[in-house]
Amino acid sequence: MPSTEASASEESVPAYIDVSKASVARVYDAFLNGKDNYEIDREVLHRIQQVAPEATQLGWDNREFLIRSSRFIAGQTGITQYLDCGSGLPTAENTHQIVQRLLPESSVVYVDNDPVVLAHGRALLEENDQTHLIGADIFEPRQVLENEVVRKHLDFSEPIALYQCGTMHHYTGDRYGEIMQEYIDALPSGSYVALSHFFDPETSEHSALARKMEEVFIHSPMGSGAFRTRAQIESMLAGLELVEPGLVLCADWWPDGPRVKELPTVSYCIAGAVGRKP
Repeated sequence: MPSTEASASEESVPAYIDVSKASVARVYDAFLNGKDNYEIDREVLHRIQQVAPEATQLGWDNREFLIRSSRFIAGQTGITQYLDCGSGLPTAENTHQIVQRLLPESSVVYVDNDPVVLAHGRALLEENDQTHLIGADIFEPRQVLENEVVRKHLDFSEPIALYQCGTMHHYTGDRYGEIMQEYIDALPSGSYVALSHFFDPETSEHSALARKMEEVFIHSPMGSGAFRTRAQIESMLAGLELVEPGLVLCADWWPDGPRVKELPTVSYCIAGAVGRKP
């Protein structure tokens, strides 16, 4: 893997990777202090850190929300089918590891369209016949829902857990509610949806930071990262019964213990929720 000190010209880049544009998955990897990223990806992180020095906490808050919501869904609902959109690069504690530890019979289908994710993920999953990875555009729900691997390994007559964790904010158009509704409409009754999203809390201090980060993200080599308001995020959860405590900061969604230190400012700029389809 490339050294974090290497320049773009010094890095060994496989022919199938385009490093003229930052990759969402590799930027996220950089936020988590991973090694599967390139100079173009780290540039996005460095730009964000200029306006939000603790920016990497966005990545960790998102990851920890995914871990806690996975434990909840597997441990409390009995669901054994998972569709994880925008899976990102493999890290410690991936969805399949969490849920299969609690319910070994669980089937997990990951979706991504990043060639690095697909190469790494398929190698990682070669020995796990209950976990699969497909290449598709998660902002085109039909592409995902009609995929033959999805249809083969997930039974849409039984409840499914759908994950959109740290993904929908990379859709910068105005159809975000319609995209999510198409996924939700396809899920059977009793299914669950986990969503986390960059958040504009509409308070003077934190809203200003959210908008600064959004400006940097959208004009960075990655080109996406919309910070949406509570009403906008709730529109992506229409028709779901939200599990308590509802749509809250990711850091406040069933934390692992009492808070003994103040939240970093950036933690006020990412929110999450888990909802059940009646």
